[in-house]
Amino acid sequence: MAELHLIGQIVGASEFPDSSLFCKFGIHTGGAWKVLGGLREGQTQVDNPEIGDTAYWSHPIDIHFATKGLQGWPKIYFQVWHQDTFGRNELYGYGHCHVPTSPGMHKIDCVTWRPSGNLQEQIMQNFVGGGPQLKSADLIYSGADRFHLKTTAMGKVHMHLGVILRNFDKYGVEC
Repeated sequence: MAELHLIGQIVGASEFPDSSLFCKFGIHTGGAWKVLGGLREGQTQVDNPEIGDTAYWSHPIDIHFATKGLQGWPKIYFQVWHQDTFGRNELYGYGHCHVPTSPGMHKIDCVTWRPSGNLQEQIMQNFVGGGPQLKSADLIYSGADRFHLKTTAMGKVHMHLGVILRNFDKYGVEC
C-alpha cells in the first residue's frame, strides 16, 4: 500500500482579538485511509503571551497513513478557543486546510472563521460571552451546508508540516 507520513508542528496562532488561546485539531481522511501510527486528533496547551498577539504552541504532529487511493486525501481541521481569566472557554474560530500533495517541508497558514449568529446572539455574546457553535465538527471541513452560515473572519493558525510519500508510484497511485 502507498504510505503518507506527516511530521511537523502546529506553531501557533495570530490575529485573534484576544490572547490566552488553545487549539483542538484533527485529521480527517476518506475511507481508503488507515492510520499506521500516531494520533488523529489532539489539543495544545493554553498560551497567554505577555508581549505581542501571537500564541505559540509548538505542538507536534506525527502521523503515518497507508492508502489504496487518493480519494479522501487528508485535511487538518482546527478549533481555536480562548480561555478567560475565570477559566471559561469560548470558541474563537474554526478552520481547515488540505495536506499538501507534494513531498517536503511546507509552511501553512490556515485562516479561521466563526459563526456570527443573529443580532440577538451577537449582542448576548458581547455582554455574556460564548456564542454560536457548530453542532457537528464535520461542517468544518465538509462544506456541505456551510454556505448557509453567517460567519466572521478570525485569525490564522500557523503550521510547519513535513510530507513524506512512499510507494505511491509502486502501487499505481499518482499524485
